[in-house]
Amino acid sequence: MARQLISSGSTFEHEIGYSRAVVDGDWVFVSGTTGFDYSTMTIAEGIVQQCEQCLKNIDHALTQAGSKMADVVRVVYVVPKADEFAECWPVLRRWFGEVRPAAMMISAGLADARMRIEIEVTARKSLGS
Repeated sequence: MARQLISSGSTFEHEIGYSRAVVDGDWVFVSGTTGFDYSTMTIAEGIVQQCEQCLKNIDHALTQAGSKMADVVRVVYVVPKADEFAECWPVLRRWFGEVRPAAMMISAGLADARMRIEIEVTARKSLGS
């Protein structure tokens, strides 16, 4: 199976040289995804709203890849302010509560000061995908 590249239409992908996601066989690798609404290239101020938009962006990429959120096996969260991460837990529980992927949270700076969270996932397509 050939490698498939998935684009969100974000200007960042072209400017930096990456894909929103890459499908390689049964695996889907979704790049670090921020809370930008790619249709308007705007970003909300709060971490909770950004977290929700990140997950919508990831869900869209997975759908384009022939996968779904239930197929996520690994997730990495990056937040500039570790003490804000707990505010996202209800959103994360809603999206991943039944999936329960392996997870890691890292506190580090992000490329744009407006960004409050970035999320990367790896999924393995299920037979039902």
